[in-house]
Amino acid sequence: MPLNLNLDRPIFVQIIEHIENDIVTGKYNSGDKLPSVRDLAAEAGVNPNTMQKALSDLEQTGLVHSERTSGRFITEDDNMIKDLRTALIDMEIEDFFNNMKRLGFDEEQIIQLVEQFANK
Repeated sequence: MPLNLNLDRPIFVQIIEHIENDIVTGKYNSGDKLPSVRDLAAEAGVNPNTMQKALSDLEQTGLVHSERTSGRFITEDDNMIKDLRTALIDMEIEDFFNNMKRLGFDEEQIIQLVEQFANK
């Protein structure tokens, strides 16, 4: 299924974010082999060169690594994956707080609303 990409940010960055999300949510586990560049590009509905750029950037971070003729694999460093998950959580919470503040809520009100929501 093609990704829901928007044009206000580079596509390869959105692909990186999608793959990172797939890793932290367990679609791809530590040590898993990724599909080929062409298969991933077809699945995402993007040009293979764009997918290649995203995967190369993921390799530079160490989250993905290549094995000569075997393909690309997710890191086996579980701490790196946990750190990525924590970073993504932090970004989501920060975005949420910023959006709520734009709506006119202060931090105390936001926390009250979250607690009320959690206790439903």
